[in-house]
Amino acid sequence: AISKKGAPIHNCWAFIDGTARPICRPTQNQQEYFSGHKRHHCLKYQSVLTPDGMIVNLRGPYNGRRHDAGMLRDTELYSELMQIAVHGDKKYIIYGDPAYPMSELILKPYCNRILTPEQIAFNKAMSSVRQAVEWGFGKVITDFAFLDFKKNQKILLQEVSNMYMTGVILSNCLTCLYGGQTSSYFSTVPPTLEEYLNI
Repeated sequence: AISKKGAPIHNCWAFIDGTARPICRPTQNQQEYFSGHKRHHCLKYQSVLTPDGMIVNLRGPYNGRRHDAGMLRDTELYSELMQIAVHGDKKYIIYGDPAYPMSELILKPYCNRILTPEQIAFNKAMSSVRQAVEWGFGKVITDFAFLDFKKNQKILLQEVSNMYMTGVILSNCLTCLYGGQTSSYFSTVPPTLEEYLNI
């Protein structure tokens, strides 16, 4: 599905990215949650999104200072990928942004100072399909707007991370029932609700 939309690789099955969800300034240890890059306090999550619009892997929360590569390092995702994405000689990869380390199962854009025309074309083609992971994050917030209300995201008073993770599961359920921007873009069909919930 991804290669049919113009991706120059044929074995990419998903996209990986991190998201920073703004929170109210904590009364304790606020510096741990402050993201200098985003310029606000936040919790970070890492997800893997497939072309059918499903967030198939969600990890977190991490404090706001955490980098995408650091989140990946703290998870067992790579060993899980080795189990599910290698079939004999065939390897299926996920695609991430430049923050992720290059490996045999995770691909990222070329980042050399001087790029060849082929590398520039590769980066451009992959960037246009990789935008789908941003749609996945946006869909969760669109489906459950209260998750985007920073003043209500008080980590010492509420289960902020559980609310976000529940929002992801319920957003996946809505994707199963009604599809979404990602599944429409890639012309794919999400699993049924029964398949997703394994009932």
